[in-house]
Amino acid sequence: MENTAHEKFMRIAIELSEHNVKQAMGGPFGAVIVKDGMIVARSANRVVPTNDPTAHAEVSVIRLACQELGTYDLSGCEIYTSCEPCPMCLGAIYWARIDKVYYANTKADAAAIGFDDHFIYNELESPMSNRKLSFIQLLRDEALSAFKLWETIENKTDY
Repeated sequence: MENTAHEKFMRIAIELSEHNVKQAMGGPFGAVIVKDGMIVARSANRVVPTNDPTAHAEVSVIRLACQELGTYDLSGCEIYTSCEPCPMCLGAIYWARIDKVYYANTKADAAAIGFDDHFIYNELESPMSNRKLSFIQLLRDEALSAFKLWETIENKTDY
């Protein structure tokens, strides 16, 4: 794909982020998913209007693209996002199997305006016993029964 096409898709993601701010809909983030040079889905950050802390632009656009394409596997797709993805969005991008990420602003740019994810990166590197959020394991042996069942099911959908 020509560089001008990449820039066109990124400009759409940036426009979504600006529109979100102007309409007081939430954070300045937008994302577009493209497959075979065509836009499959587009979304801005939807945290505030949906009261959903997971409704970042990237997660929202992944949900829309999966609905549009009728699949949870977005192989063959690319995502254009107005900002470097946070840890949650990056995880979603990997789970969706998106082929390539194009981004505009950096995580440092986001941190400079109050969207700082550095604490999450620090937490991930810390042992569970040292994290700010308490992690308490309960009923592992009982929970393993679902995992054992999963291993025996023949008609499961691997993903």
